[in-house]
Formats: sequence, C-alpha cells, structure tokens
Amino acid sequence: MIPNPFTRDDALAAGSATGEALHALRARAAERRDRHWGQAISYSRKVFIPLTTMCRNTCGYCTFVKAPGEPGANYLTPDEVLDIARRGEQLGCKEALFSLGERPERRYPEAREILAKLGYETTVDYLIDACRLVLEHTSLIPHVNAGTLMEAEVARLREVSGSMGMMLENASKRLMKPGMPHHACPDKAPILRLRTIEAAGRLGVPFTTGILIGIGESWEERIDSLYAINDIHLSHGNVQEVIVQNFRAKPGTAMAEWIEPTRDDMLRTLAVARLILDPSISLQAPPNLEEAFEDYIGSGINDWGGISPLTADHINPERAWPALGELSRRTAATGYRLVERLTVYPAYLASLPGDMNIALSRLAGSDGLAREQFVS
Repeated sequence: MIPNPFTRDDALAAGSATGEALHALRARAAERRDRHWGQAISYSRKVFIPLTTMCRNTCGYCTFVKAPGEPGANYLTPDEVLDIARRGEQLGCKEALFSLGERPERRYPEAREILAKLGYETTVDYLIDACRLVLEHTSLIPHVNAGTLMEAEVARLREVSGSMGMMLENASKRLMKPGMPHHACPDKAPILRLRTIEAAGRLGVPFTTGILIGIGESWEERIDSLYAINDIHLSHGNVQEVIVQNFRAKPGTAMAEWIEPTRDDMLRTLAVARLILDPSISLQAPPNLEEAFEDYIGSGINDWGGISPLTADHINPERAWPALGELSRRTAATGYRLVERLTVYPAYLASLPGDMNIALSRLAGSDGLAREQFVS
C-alpha cells in the first residue's frame, strides 16, 4: 500500500488554514477527487421513509424524534410504507431510504404496544419486513439507516437492503458528557457505532457513514473521527461513502442557540476529509444545508447524497432540497456534470447477495450508475 502523503500532522495544521492556505488545501483535495472520480458529481433519486419517529436517544440538536404523546410520534403502517414507495417509483426513484429512531421499544411502553399490534417485538424486526415489502412490491432498493446494530441484525438486514448507513458523528466519547449533545444517548457511544460499521465490514455490506461538524467537538476530534472511519475501510473495504454534514441550529432544541460552523470551516473540513480518506470512498455533502453549495465541489466532494422529488428531508425539514434542474445547472457551472447513481455504488454491485444483485441489475446501466438518468 502506498502511504498517504497527507499526514495526521498535516490534517491538524489544516484546522487553521485561511486565505491562500485554504485555497491551496482545497485545490489539493479537488485534484485528488478528479484523479479517482473524474468530472462526475452523483446523487441518488430517493424517497424518505421515516419508519418511526420515536427513539430512545435525546440528541441535543434533533427535531426528527418525537416522544409518545407528541404530534407525529408514530410508526408508519405497512400500507403507509408501501404508499410512499409506490409514489416514489412513479416519479423515477430507485432508493427507499428507511430512516428511524433507535430502539424506542427499550424506552417507551407505547412503542412496544404499537409494535405488538403490528405483530413484532422489536423495531428491527418490523424494519426487516418493511424492507421486504418494498422489494416485493416495487422496484426500489432499500437503504437502511437504523443506527447501532448487532452483527446478527446487520446480517438479517443485508438480505433485504442494498446498502446501510449510520452517521458516526464523532468518535469522541466526550460528547456524551452532561451538557454535551449526546448526553443520555446510549446509542451514540462511539464504540457502539464503530462496532456497527465494523460488523457491516465483516459481512461485506456497502456502508455510508460520516461526521457532523459544529456540535462541540474540537478540530482534533474531527480529524480522529475521519481516521477511525478510514481505518475500518482499510481493514474491510466496505465504506462506500462518507458524509460531512454541517450542524444547523433548530428552534426548540437544546442547541437552538449554538453557533453554526462557518462556510470556511465546512470547506476546510471537506478538503481534509478528501485528503485523509482512501480515494475510493465517495465524499458527500448535503446541498440543502448551505446556500452556496456548489462551493463544496472545490473542496473535493463527488456526491450530493439522496434527493427526493416526493418527500422532505425529515432530519432537516426546514431545509428543502434544491430542485434537480438547479442542482444540475450549478454543478455544471463549476465544470462538472450531474449523474444519477443507485443506493449502491458501482464498485460494490457485484459483491451483493444474489437476489439483491438481480434487483439492482434491473436498475443499473453498463457503468453501474442508474440506467434511467434523471439529471434535469
């Protein structure tokens, strides 16, 4: 293996890069992206299926989660899941993103009661059948974002999903201390999240993870988190993409008054991520959390993530996704072209279980991207 010329000392020093130094850092990252990914910036056409909004964690920045008794605290029914998927299919979507709170049945009797009425003991059990329902009745491929999972659960979900994901957010357990964003969030323990990514690696599951910046972490903790992700990928080869997401303060949360990361902070973090991570890992940044999102391209990203023509970003509902035509135009203005991918990146298609490989092959072109391209 050729050593990465960008060292940890380089990464730490980049935290203070401004002006010409930041420009040079970004140019170096963009050049590394171009060598591996060329001139294409991808996205996935998806529907967002929030299977349950209940969760046993209470993150200081989250508005997705609802406690029993609050408006919107629920589980989708099988009919509701299938309705979202079918409407997305009619609009050309290929990915069904299942996003949900983590193990609410371990905290709330109300969650256990709903699951029992649906015929299940655990949320993961229900999730598996919901994925199977979408696979059997639509052409969409599930991408599962269910948080921390045991290896046996990953193995079961592997049979009914094309890919899985879970944000590491940060590898520092300091963020779980009182007054920090992950206090009283048992599933945000970094060791549990890293073990989930490793379990997916042992099972050959294409995996999406990432970091959330601006939640009280230090620059060094940010860098260490990227290295932790990269180390797993170097061992198992399963991290297909890493997201760098900028914190946005939301009214009504414990972190409503926190200062958001600056544009330059995001640009330097993206550049350093590109230079730390193995070049085979796709680097993604969400375009709905920054007005001048096209600037991210100059810091080395090659992917915009999932964009839906039907459903909102339930994690950041106040931030609409850009229209596809606008995304395409603004991408082209930087000298790159927008392409539509599937939930599984081309390099991972051949490694999937038989039935999943067959389902994805119906959607994939000869280049492994979506056969039917929606790019304007």
